[in-house]
Amino acid sequence: MIKKKRTAIILCGGKGTRLGALSKKMPKTLVKIQDKEILWFIINTLKMNNFNHFILPVGYKGKKIKEFIEKNFKDDEEIDIFETGLNSSISSRIFKIKKYIKSNDFLLLNGDAIFNFNIDKIYKDHVKKKIKMTFISFKFQADFGTVSISNKKITGFQRNFSFDYVGAEDKKNLKSYVYSGISLMNKKLLSTNFKNYENFEKKLYPKVIKKYKCDIKTPQGFFVSIDNMKDIYKTNLKNHEISKYIAVSKIKKNIKNFQKLK
Repeated sequence: MIKKKRTAIILCGGKGTRLGALSKKMPKTLVKIQDKEILWFIINTLKMNNFNHFILPVGYKGKKIKEFIEKNFKDDEEIDIFETGLNSSISSRIFKIKKYIKSNDFLLLNGDAIFNFNIDKIYKDHVKKKIKMTFISFKFQADFGTVSISNKKITGFQRNFSFDYVGAEDKKNLKSYVYSGISLMNKKLLSTNFKNYENFEKKLYPKVIKKYKCDIKTPQGFFVSIDNMKDIYKTNLKNHEISKYIAVSKIKKNIKNFQKLK
């Protein structure tokens, strides 16, 4: 039985300037956490959740990402790498590769986070309910962005942490969650004027929330964004929660070519 394609777009074009001198040697997504690259964790986690087609829009040091994929995933599921420009916006990168998306609903995520939760279940629910966009968020504060809900409905999205939420109407029952940079989108959202949203999250997301049926998921599991040198230090500590994830990953038998850590 041939599996239906399930596409994940992993954004890998950024420079990662907050990593200082480290970003001069490699793209952010290839930074190692406990001896394995962030991108290695992302792809294998998504494979465990039944994603079988990966699109990597690259920019900064894209050649190194291509070499990494050829070395580590040469006999694996489909992984398409597209050069989308050094200084391109997120919307521009997605617009350039949208015709290569092979599923009606796809996963969009940043290439700088390590996570472990049931994305497969969230994807199935997203498709079943015919949701246009599902935001995956967590109940803690950070500088990524916030998704606001009131009476179990999404009311707003804000890129930077603030109490003045974009699109928020009912602030009385307002609750806020940190947006993880991971979302599920229906391909119909990629309209012809999509590329005009230079500030992708600040401009497009609030419009989508107001116009279409959206959802928010706050899954059990863990999520860590590698944003700076402090994040690298913390997640490289042996007592960090990622150590538990590595232990689980080692015993997965259903993943073709799943590489064990040394």
